[in-house]
Amino acid sequence: MSHLRTLCGMTANDSKQADSGGLTWVSTLGGPHILVPRSALPYWHGAPVDYPEDEGDYGRACSVQSYIGLIDVGPSQALVVAGELGATTYLPEKNVIIQRVGTRSGARYAQGASALTKAAVEIIDAGTVPEYEEVTWTVEEPVILFDSVHGHEYVASEDHLWIDLIPGRYKVRAAYVELPEDPIVLVRLNLSAAAGPQSE
Repeated sequence: MSHLRTLCGMTANDSKQADSGGLTWVSTLGGPHILVPRSALPYWHGAPVDYPEDEGDYGRACSVQSYIGLIDVGPSQALVVAGELGATTYLPEKNVIIQRVGTRSGARYAQGASALTKAAVEIIDAGTVPEYEEVTWTVEEPVILFDSVHGHEYVASEDHLWIDLIPGRYKVRAAYVELPEDPIVLVRLNLSAAAGPQSE
């Protein structure tokens, strides 16, 4: 895939969280984002102090060589958004994750993020999103989006975003989309089967 870059070198980047257009954007230090179920978060240890000699959980996230992929975290599966470097957010009304290709800062970042989100919504509503990849992900509880380099003990003090999804089985589809200012990766979460009531 020509647009795919492996970006697990932990290069310096703007790690400040920006709330743009009513959305919280989660930045990255250079590696993939990950969505981890709430109960599985204590099992995530990020990058060890001796990375890359010991790749740890961060290395497992970096091993995803596509836009999206699933990896085991404790008893659950986490969704890795690994395709491109850039701030990432979740648009609840469309059930879609938006990942920017590249990052801006300050006022230009906020303005660009708002325009980018509007353009993404127009593409989704028009039904013109290409579909490159698909995985099936079972969700049973809220998940947390953050930079996979961070271990669970550091997530609360770093950029993160809680996402409350309807429990069930999701078809997760990812696509690279060219926009006039910034290309993006759209990750759509389509509920294919809702979880039924628990039997006693």
